[in-house]
Amino acid sequence: MASTETKATTDDLAGLEAGLDALDAVQTHRTPVREVLVKKVLPPILAVGLVLVVWQVLVSLKVTDETKLPALSAVWDSLSDMWLKGTLLEVIWTSVSRGLLGFLLALAIGTPLGLLVARVKFVRAAIGPILQGLQSLPSVAWVPPAVLWFGLNDAMMFTVILLGAVPSIANGLVSGIDQVPPLFLRAGRTLGATGLRGAWHVVMPAALPGYIAGLKQGWAFSWRSLMAAEIIASSP
Repeated sequence: MASTETKATTDDLAGLEAGLDALDAVQTHRTPVREVLVKKVLPPILAVGLVLVVWQVLVSLKVTDETKLPALSAVWDSLSDMWLKGTLLEVIWTSVSRGLLGFLLALAIGTPLGLLVARVKFVRAAIGPILQGLQSLPSVAWVPPAVLWFGLNDAMMFTVILLGAVPSIANGLVSGIDQVPPLFLRAGRTLGATGLRGAWHVVMPAALPGYIAGLKQGWAFSWRSLMAAEIIASSP
């Protein structure tokens, strides 16, 4: 029996030593600029170029009316005209500022909401399914009610952004917290990390992968919601 335990201990030490040797053998080197350009920069440029070529071919073949598919030259002339008038950057910044501010508001609301849902069983049972349903609901569905409630203004757009991004951020954080090993939580409580301190020093760092995934989805949803709201708000 003792020989079996000794052999198991020896195997564990050998496995640990092999793992450490493998880590030491990993060589970090800086990726050449040429390789980065070829693998990271060139493919998106080629993809955009292909889309523009197909666009121009469709315009040349006159597959549809120019009002539905304008020529590249017409789009460029419109952008140049807006640049000369000084309105291009203003229009771009209007959308960007709305998206950034809406996402920050969603972050400020979704993060504590996700912590509350993940840590309080009654709250999870009460509003957890609602958050799941809101996340699966298309953001554009909130535009007509938001127009009726607030009118065609920034409040309407921020409301649509929040309804689209907050559930994603909260659900991402809940998913990340659910995957935290219970040992981490027990160790944190043993060291005195309870309440807000435990959430800040133990729960949030351990749940970071799921939280970041929720932030990415919330960022995408906030832009999708904003685009839908602006298109509908600017239509006759």
